[in-house]
Amino acid sequence: MSTDATSSDLRQGRALCGRTTARASQAAGGWAERAAALLRSAGFRGGGARSALLALLARESCALTVPEIEGALSRSGRAVSRASIYRILDQLIELGLVVRVATAGTTARYERAREGSAHHHHLFCEQCGAVRPFADMALERAISALSERLPYTVSGHEIQLWGTCMRCSPPNRRRAAGASQQAG
Repeated sequence: MSTDATSSDLRQGRALCGRTTARASQAAGGWAERAAALLRSAGFRGGGARSALLALLARESCALTVPEIEGALSRSGRAVSRASIYRILDQLIELGLVVRVATAGTTARYERAREGSAHHHHLFCEQCGAVRPFADMALERAISALSERLPYTVSGHEIQLWGTCMRCSPPNRRRAAGASQQAG
């Protein structure tokens, strides 16, 4: 799944969750296999619900709520109870395979843990609730430089930006964004 949003993607409000590239898809498949192996080595027995959840998380490029996970699994023909989803997510979080994306005032979201170039942050639309991943190397360099000046050993970070997506913005706001994009 592609998690890198270009500035143009962000300004145009393109839906990024679910976009795939062959390379990212292969890496995600590898994640599901590694996750299943780690679960087995930790003593968790394999099961259909767990396998279906791993496959879903491997396919997704962005964080999902538990109701979204439940709906996606049901649509794929594998109904899994909400209690089972929470139990499996807790196990995956404990093993460092999944991260909980805490959001102010909304339901928590969950996504597979990413390393290296797959690291991303999130844009949240306050109107429709859409969530979009974004990556910005300049931001990462700034955070790295800041980390060197702090009296802490920084082990991670998560950036969340809240606002209104292009689909929910008033028409005059969309035109203004398009004009500034063409001017820049």
